[in-house]
Amino acid sequence: MSLFDTRVPAVLLRTDRNPFHHGTLGAVRSLGRAGVDVHVVADCAHSPVRASRYVTGLHTPPPPGASPEDITAALRRVAARIARPAVLIPMDDACAVAVARARTELAPSYLLPDQPGELPARVADKAELAAVCASLDIPHPETLVPGGAAEAARAAWRLGLPVVAKWSRPWLVPPGGGLRSTVLVRSAREAGELYLRAEEAGSRLLLQAFLPPGVDRDWFFHGYADRSGAVRAGGPGRKTRARPRGAGLTAVGRWTPNPRVQALAERVAAELGYRGVFDLDFRRCGTTGRYHLLDFNPRPGAQFRLFADTAGLDVVRALHLDLTHRPLPQGAPRPGRVFVVENYAPLSALRPAREERGGRELAWHARDDRAPGRALWALWGRHVGARLRDRALRDRDARRDAVAPVRARVVRQASAPAADRTGVSDRPDEDRAGRR
Repeated sequence: MSLFDTRVPAVLLRTDRNPFHHGTLGAVRSLGRAGVDVHVVADCAHSPVRASRYVTGLHTPPPPGASPEDITAALRRVAARIARPAVLIPMDDACAVAVARARTELAPSYLLPDQPGELPARVADKAELAAVCASLDIPHPETLVPGGAAEAARAAWRLGLPVVAKWSRPWLVPPGGGLRSTVLVRSAREAGELYLRAEEAGSRLLLQAFLPPGVDRDWFFHGYADRSGAVRAGGPGRKTRARPRGAGLTAVGRWTPNPRVQALAERVAAELGYRGVFDLDFRRCGTTGRYHLLDFNPRPGAQFRLFADTAGLDVVRALHLDLTHRPLPQGAPRPGRVFVVENYAPLSALRPAREERGGRELAWHARDDRAPGRALWALWGRHVGARLRDRALRDRDARRDAVAPVRARVVRQASAPAADRTGVSDRPDEDRAGRR
């Protein structure tokens, strides 16, 4: 008999259009292998995810930047097609915030954790998270929220350059506008200029003291807080390779026991009364040795499959089991287990898995679901080629813009009368008249 109530499907929701979101594929495979029907509400037109044998149905998502009302309306349409209650799993912050706020409206059609509707928005907001950490006495980099461009410049000096600049609600940053959710600012002037783009970014700018990366400094914790508040499944992991280097996404991660990170994560979840899946990012300060909470993501992290224990339990499976009132199996941790994202760390993916204690999970390739892995490289090649072409065009336009003023000055000088250049006209009659 299956551990899972396979009569209850799962619905994965994502408005982020990243076609290479491997966390979505991880959730599809995790629940699909357990016999659960998995419906994906995301833009998968050019994603390897659509090729997975475990996808039951693909549904059109709301567009990026959709209002919570639009997201709720789209979920109602999906529920009408499925025609039975489903476990709903938001896969990005924007969806997690919208779903929590609409929990009462969605409850007849979807099974959701029972928690305060504004809590996911509170922890996902980078400025609010700083206040949460201060109230709970959780280490967090010193953070300032300037009220103007001049104040942003002064804050950068006060914190000590370089500083980390973040938009408090990164899911509101419009794609394609040149803004990034997090950047390293190296001058006070740059901080002031960035503040002026707050309206474009859609949320407040915050400046944060920079904790330098280094060996054994970047950590994460994935967990599931069940109906009683106990943290189940998941565990602490160490980021051994990131993209881009020193920050950003986990390219290679390792399940590494760390009682201090574990205790911090469990205390945060307990004191907030959080319920559901969560993903925390920590950075250890090289001076004090303290672990600072950098991010609280109220949804599964992309590398959550790293923490599949000996019973096969991960945070997504824990969510489905708990919300359908099934017991969670008691498995043992698998320290040393490695997670590799092949398109971000291809050389690590080629290393023999037998060298890694605890086993290895690849983001895209799987023996029982080969099509996404095959689709990855063709799609990734086109993606990288397009990025390189765009960069070449931008560099060409930048060079042309830099040369244009110089050419304009040369043309003006060449077309001006000689008197403009030397004080003597190049017209003999005018010159003689002038001497007379």
